[in-house]
Amino acid sequence: KMEKMLIRGVTKDTDVARISIIGVPNTPGIAFKLFDKLAAKNINVDIILQSVGRNDTKDITFTVAKSNGDLAVEIIKKCFDIPDESIICDTSVAKVSVVGAGMETHPGTAAKMFEALYEQDINIQMIATSEIKISVLIDIDKADKAVAAVHKAFFPVN
Repeated sequence: KMEKMLIRGVTKDTDVARISIIGVPNTPGIAFKLFDKLAAKNINVDIILQSVGRNDTKDITFTVAKSNGDLAVEIIKKCFDIPDESIICDTSVAKVSVVGAGMETHPGTAAKMFEALYEQDINIQMIATSEIKISVLIDIDKADKAVAAVHKAFFPVN
């Protein structure tokens, strides 16, 4: 029965800082160096995105707890020779997730979540998925509205 369950719940996390590093050298070992240094300082990383970048660089964005945002920025500055303006720490974000076993066998789950956010004019900043969870990063001031909209989409009141 557990595999048949699509969405079990909608969650919200407002203890989030989004860290973006623009223009990281596109060389082997960069991700290891960064995340090894963060781990050595007991900083737990949640969502990680790496983009293609440009001019032989890439951009890396990840989330940590708000209380670790400033320390993560300090570590990045020590690890890489990157201008300060290329490191962004945004603490005005929240993570909203839908959780449930069986999502990978039900096409359209992500689209349904994204439609609910679109209908409320909520912009998605980041997306992360797994077999049992879809998470989005949004503006913190729209977190409650997002949770209500997504909950309504998956648990309509008849």
